[in-house]
Amino acid sequence: MPSVHQPPLHHEVAAREDRLGLGIAMMALAVLGFTCIDTSAKWLVLAGIPAIQAVFARYAVHFLQSLLLFLPREGWDAVRSNAPKRQALRAMFLMGSTVCNFTALQYLPLTVTTTIMFSGPIAVTLLAIPILGERVGIHRLVAVCVGFLGVLVVMQPWGAEFHPAMLLNLLAMMLASLYFILTRMLAGIESNATAQIWASGLATLVLTPFVWSVWTWPDSPAGYAVLVLIGLFGGTSHICATYAHRLADASILAPMIYIQIVLAAIASIVVFGVYPTIWTLAGGLIIIAAGLYIWRRESRGRRRV
Repeated sequence: MPSVHQPPLHHEVAAREDRLGLGIAMMALAVLGFTCIDTSAKWLVLAGIPAIQAVFARYAVHFLQSLLLFLPREGWDAVRSNAPKRQALRAMFLMGSTVCNFTALQYLPLTVTTTIMFSGPIAVTLLAIPILGERVGIHRLVAVCVGFLGVLVVMQPWGAEFHPAMLLNLLAMMLASLYFILTRMLAGIESNATAQIWASGLATLVLTPFVWSVWTWPDSPAGYAVLVLIGLFGGTSHICATYAHRLADASILAPMIYIQIVLAAIASIVVFGVYPTIWTLAGGLIIIAAGLYIWRRESRGRRRV
């Protein structure tokens, strides 16, 4: 008999596998895709495309990609959710995070937005206490405080380098953290296909009424190409990340996200000619150190269990 917290499954959920090397490779590919999403978004908004249109393109193409990839193989079972309310809420958190992040990218360097988003695992640690009922010891709470100190170093609310768009970026990070909490809650309940179709499909549906009033056609072939590519990057990276978590433990894959700071710095220099500041690098190192400490404590706790 199914428990109160887990409804009876309408379709098969893929079993876990133990393929560490492939899991790490897929996660690295996902992180590269995340960097390409942000780089494409910044390129589009600087080219005069409204941020909401860039968000719509990111999800609409992702939605079409998911339908073409999963429907022929799984049929309409791929669309049926075992937990529709939580799946819908998860999709809205992800969409809200993307809207805030893409809007912030109009005003902030790629390295700054990426570094602030790195505090996500720290926020997840805090949010897991009231939402998932997880117990967090004093060591991890200290690491959380240190991590947010790193965020302050990056944002510098006391100095001239502070921009109000950083608050939008902070909101994007919090919404993304709630998205990851719900992803954790849905693990073993929903398939990769359902997660991708719902997240991209609901966002496309919600954004459609808003995007037509501001729609701006790109003024170059490159603009059209990037509008399509941002969605392909979005779909491919999230599919790879979900697949990676089926091949290897999350505790092993978690630190892989930190290679994005290197990729974001390269993209910022090559595409936009903007170098990271010493404050961004220093704050990033503090956030990464705190995140790795939390990851290490969680890994040790899981091994004891």
